[in-house]
Amino acid sequence: MSTTNERIQLGELVCWRIRHAGAELLVSEQGAQILRYQPAGQQPLIWLSEQAAYQAGQSVRGGVPVCWPWFGDLQRNPEAIRDSHMRPENAPAHGLVRNCAWQLLGLDTREDGIRLSFGFDTAEQPFAEWPFAAELQLDIHLGERLSLSLSTRNLGDTQLPLSQALHSYFAVSDIRQVQVEGLDACRYIDTLEDWQARQQRGSLAFTGETDRIYLDTPAQLSIVDPQWKRRILMRSEGSHSAVVWNPWTDKARRLSQFADDAWQGMLCIEHANVLDDALMLAPDAEYRLAVSLWTQTL
Repeated sequence: MSTTNERIQLGELVCWRIRHAGAELLVSEQGAQILRYQPAGQQPLIWLSEQAAYQAGQSVRGGVPVCWPWFGDLQRNPEAIRDSHMRPENAPAHGLVRNCAWQLLGLDTREDGIRLSFGFDTAEQPFAEWPFAAELQLDIHLGERLSLSLSTRNLGDTQLPLSQALHSYFAVSDIRQVQVEGLDACRYIDTLEDWQARQQRGSLAFTGETDRIYLDTPAQLSIVDPQWKRRILMRSEGSHSAVVWNPWTDKARRLSQFADDAWQGMLCIEHANVLDDALMLAPDAEYRLAVSLWTQTL
């Protein structure tokens, strides 16, 4: 199987284009963010906005941003995580590391594919209003599947409050035609309905803007896409919560780096540790959040 890697410049960002057995992966060193993934002979699996801006200090719309050490609005996180920031009212959405330069730790070609490792150390690159020391490592393996593993080690001498997510944008043929399987009977928080708690009944279909936090989720979820005749499968480790999001028509017009009609071709399912699934990491402890992605033909 042929495997190649190429260091390229997209706008202001240093990126890596990886090819293995006909599949292609694009990764930015900023944020250690996967930007795009297309399996061999298929439509893209990971969606990247056609209006994406490759600017330093700005997260790219699409791909798989790393949300850490909190997810979403800090004020909506558990108290210990809110209190971890000195000025929570001014804290950026989705944490601190999405727009930072990560260090490429390794790029290795093996028989089973190619592995990239990126690191970020808050002891070496501290945040002024977040007084904790932690070491992050994101390992990416492109082989028969695409696998991501985000590890956090607490370098400090106190507990580290943590919520996080691998904020995956999936490419779909038409959001109105797909369904998500695996969430039946899961409880969820509907953030668009005053954060009310509800329970999923059957598969999840989409008829409007969706922003839900699912709790007690199983290890495997899937997106069924009849038009593209495929099922996208997601198997997670270290996660018992997932965020499902699509902006639909009105919100799409307000989003940056996002075409007015782009909502039709994307769906976010973010494997996470949020709300009841948030973490308190003991000194010198390490935690791993991981997800593997692959497809099956319908």
